[in-house]
Amino acid sequence: MLDVGDGNSVYWEVCGNPAGKPALVVHGGPGSGCSTGVRRFFDPDRYRVVLFDQRGCGRSTPHAADPATDMRHNTTWHLIADMERLREHLGIDRWLLHGGSWGSTLLLAYAQQHPERVSEIVIASVTTTRRSEIDWLYRGVGRFFPEEWERFLAGAPGTPRDGDIVGAYARLMEHPDAAVRAKATADWCAWEDAVLSGETNGASHPYGDRPSAARLA
Repeated sequence: MLDVGDGNSVYWEVCGNPAGKPALVVHGGPGSGCSTGVRRFFDPDRYRVVLFDQRGCGRSTPHAADPATDMRHNTTWHLIADMERLREHLGIDRWLLHGGSWGSTLLLAYAQQHPERVSEIVIASVTTTRRSEIDWLYRGVGRFFPEEWERFLAGAPGTPRDGDIVGAYARLMEHPDAAVRAKATADWCAWEDAVLSGETNGASHPYGDRPSAARLA
């Protein structure tokens, strides 16, 4: 566990060859945490693989599922600073960055801030989190899942069809009533499951079937 300030501690682990080429795995989500499966992308004889749970998720503390956790201290810039602090803690000069989905957004942002610390970048499921991409994910793709999208919209009462549905759900997730937060989580995960229904890798509900704390994060 690495103390990164603001009352946060970030979980990290290293595997592979201690003298190997450094590589940092930047997980998606945000909020999902790192997984052991990604280790298989690296030859353990050649790489020193660093994995970490971004602040607020996985084994890092405090967890985003706790309503007392202050999410003002969980921004892209906080996460970049955490990555840089971890690099310094491990005594790594430059490392390869690997990630996908939200992870690709975060590692690209890190590389823009610290280009001298990046040796290579490997990205899958490229995502830059542009406003147009967010609008597609939470509105545009509804043309393929019209019934599911209507239920998703209904989960944030009062939100116009062309309104900020992500912002509406974010406010519900900060609601003082635990029942409101739980329903918003279920409705949001049901939408994510619908979008991923064609590529679930064998999981029937890749978001909805996660443990409660992981769903909330």
